[in-house]
Amino acid sequence: MSRPLPLFVFAISVVLMYPAGAQTPSAPPVGQASSPEQLVDALNGVFGSHPGSRAVHAKGIVLEGSFTPSVKASTISKAPHLQRTAVPVTVRFSNFAGIPDIPDNQGLASPRGLAIKFRLPDGTDSDIVAHSFNGFPSPTADDFRDLLIALGNSGPKASKPTPLDNYLATHPIAKAFLTAPKPAPESYGTLPYYGVNTFKFTNGEGLVTFGRYQFLPKAGAHYLSDGDAANKAENFLGAEIRTRAEQGPVDFTVVLQVAAAGDKLDDPSVAWPDTRQLVELGTISITKVVKNNDVAQQELLFLPNALPPGIEVQDPMINARSAAYPVSYARRQK
Repeated sequence: MSRPLPLFVFAISVVLMYPAGAQTPSAPPVGQASSPEQLVDALNGVFGSHPGSRAVHAKGIVLEGSFTPSVKASTISKAPHLQRTAVPVTVRFSNFAGIPDIPDNQGLASPRGLAIKFRLPDGTDSDIVAHSFNGFPSPTADDFRDLLIALGNSGPKASKPTPLDNYLATHPIAKAFLTAPKPAPESYGTLPYYGVNTFKFTNGEGLVTFGRYQFLPKAGAHYLSDGDAANKAENFLGAEIRTRAEQGPVDFTVVLQVAAAGDKLDDPSVAWPDTRQLVELGTISITKVVKNNDVAQQELLFLPNALPPGIEVQDPMINARSAAYPVSYARRQK
């Protein structure tokens, strides 16, 4: 299993990866919310601006399959894809960093991402964005931007204490996130993924449930040792998931972790206890890699607030993310 990455090493490895001369933006005035453009600028300040690539989770692979709802799904929500009829899905697995050629066995490739686009019967889409760590470093989008700016300004020549040192001194959850072990997986298909933001679900009778998504691999969770990961090829995850999908479906059980009284509904940095109720919503079955993958990745845009009746935004970060993603999308089309 991977050892925690020292903060100094993490900060240096991040900063050295973006091009010399990249400008890290300064924080907005106190009390002023970050704009979508400022959030994307802050990501570019950490990872650099790479033409044609996403600002974060730049390296990935797109596949297709289906989602089959469970018999319990309709008791949670009246959303059309939770009503016993299977729908097509497009999924994208990815590495964390906004660096399109990052090796799959490099530390900044974790946590891994899973984005899902449900193709609904009426021709519209509904999206989910998740990653392979149960939690998030920041409670709000503005706070996350401050973390990114601190990272971007904490290179090897930064005086001590660095901006990152100062930030983490008052943000223990962010420190825990950055230093938590994140071992490389055997496969994109053998990782659990977590939707860290909370949604409000309403069924046909008007009953409301607050919850967060989890995606649990039916093949089980399997990770590589540090030594085995170091010996892997730079693009082993993309090659592996291609082979796995050709040999049979790559299945994930979709569950909803249900909030209990007192759980924070607007703070993704606080993971809920494992003792919370889990309701099975269905199965995602991934069956093939999309042809012309580079084109597909360029065209895909996932918006976590693209929601049908029966599912609503509860955590404000969902809308902040959904506003920033089109900015990154527009920039990579240029």
